[in-house]
Amino acid sequence: MTTLITDPHTADPDGFYEALIHSQRDLDADQAALMNAKLVLILANHIGDRAVLDEAIALARPAGAPAPG
Repeated sequence: MTTLITDPHTADPDGFYEALIHSQRDLDADQAALMNAKLVLILANHIGDRAVLDEAIALARPAGAPAPG
């Protein structure tokens, strides 16, 4: 089992963030949300490890949110 990497791990985080923001510049809110959902699924497929994905989901949920049912 692999553990989710939470320490800085991206070679160019500012460049990635800029590219992500730029990729959504001309999209409306629905198109941007769809793009983000697709990006999550593409990256989840690349990661592939279900335990790592579950850990990422738990980490991303807002603090104090009710447990998923």
